[in-house]
Amino acid sequence: MSEQTLPTTARAWHLDSRPEGRPTASNFSLREVALPTPDAGQLLIANEYLSVDPYMRGRMSDKKSYIEPYDVDAPMDGPAVGRVLVSNAQGFAPGDYVVHVLGWRDYAILDAATAQKVDPNLAPLTAYLGVLGVPGLTAYIGLERFAKIKEGDTVFVSGAAGAVGTQAGQIAKLKGAGLVIGSAGSDEKVKLLIEEYDYDVAFNYKNGPVAEQLAMAAPEGIDVFFDNVGGEHLEAAIGALKLHARIVVCEVVSQYNDEKVVGPRNLWNLSVTRSDILAFMVSEELDLQPDFVREVGGWLAEGRLRYRETVREGLENTLDAFLAMMRGENIGKMIVKL
Repeated sequence: MSEQTLPTTARAWHLDSRPEGRPTASNFSLREVALPTPDAGQLLIANEYLSVDPYMRGRMSDKKSYIEPYDVDAPMDGPAVGRVLVSNAQGFAPGDYVVHVLGWRDYAILDAATAQKVDPNLAPLTAYLGVLGVPGLTAYIGLERFAKIKEGDTVFVSGAAGAVGTQAGQIAKLKGAGLVIGSAGSDEKVKLLIEEYDYDVAFNYKNGPVAEQLAMAAPEGIDVFFDNVGGEHLEAAIGALKLHARIVVCEVVSQYNDEKVVGPRNLWNLSVTRSDILAFMVSEELDLQPDFVREVGGWLAEGRLRYRETVREGLENTLDAFLAMMRGENIGKMIVKL
């Protein structure tokens, strides 16, 4: 692309108003914005793949959280993979592919320090948004550093068919877990967890109370609960803990749209079982990233770790992809291809 044909505008999704309850299309708009010339140390990127993730729902509200909320009447952002069109920074050249955080748009100007170069010959570009990106790293950190998986552990993963959950179950098994249990929202996903992702037992949480189904799956209790859902799942897991069990809180998807959040009624069982409930922030645990790349990259190369993606096409369909993901319509990582 010559300098004369470089884009001078971009299309970007904006947050028009903060959702009350479930987000709807009326809360968003796709607008054209001016694209400045990149300054020294900056890159002009043509995005090729965008990520939509559950945490983005939290950023649409102005509640206190671990990450700043989106500004109303401003472009949104999120993980993306794109190709460098113009580089005014050392270490980057036109044609390089990078992962960055200015998604929800087709073109982006960003500081090179915020971009990470990736190799499309080592893995598909979409993998850097999923299994080799933040979802995979989240599962790895949660299990390795916080759950401290031990040989023979019984592990329960909620939201097991999502981008993080599909990796968490496999990593737990590869780390020596004896029994891995997953919950999902459809019989199709339950079958997939067992046949493709090495879950020993899985159940559809819509088919009955989670506590009852978990008791049938793990009559002797659980050592680790990796929670992507919260709510009923968390209460059920607390009731099933063995001595010195570990609960790792990743997401609380069930509560993102609920303005009347009620906590688990059985927290006393944490004391009875002397168990831990732990939360973490991926950005604070990045010292584990080299181990993650080495181990997970190795498992992928050996065919011991599998992943799926649900891909929607077109920037104009990014919002639909996000809303579908929040409804649980994805299997594995939800990706938007531009």
